[in-house]
Order: sequence, then structure tokens, then C-alpha cells
Amino acid sequence: MTTMTNESLDTRLMTPAEVAAVFRVDVKTVTRWANAGKLTSIRTLGGHRRFRESEVMALMQGTLVSGPIPQQSRAS
Repeated sequence: MTTMTNESLDTRLMTPAEVAAVFRVDVKTVTRWANAGKLTSIRTLGGHRRFRESEVMALMQGTLVSGPIPQQSRAS
């Protein structure tokens, strides 16, 4: 018997095509975002990318923090 956590039940995965449709961009752009670390992708056993819907929606709303954190300059 397999058990699923609440997180796995609440997490919907989206294909690159679905993410592209949400942002109205090409699928290749979504792949570039994943390669750049803008979106976290999960790989299926077949090697295909999937994206968490919650993360996609956070990026859409501008609440997802991604990329390197800017360093503060030091006063000398």
C-alpha cells in the first residue's frame, strides 16, 4: 500500500506546454527559464520536465523570488 502526503495531494504538476500557455510564451522559453533557475522543474522517469502549479502561479503573480540574491556593497 502506498501513502501520499498532503503536499503530494495538493501539488499539481504542469507540462511545459501548459506553463507556456499560462505565460503566452513559447515552450522553449519555459525550458530556458528552467535552465536559468527561474522555475524549478521535476523530471519524470522518461526525462520530461514538470512544473509545480503553485510555483508557476507564484511566478505569474510576481511573488516568486528567483535567481541570485543581490549582495550589498560594503562602504570602505
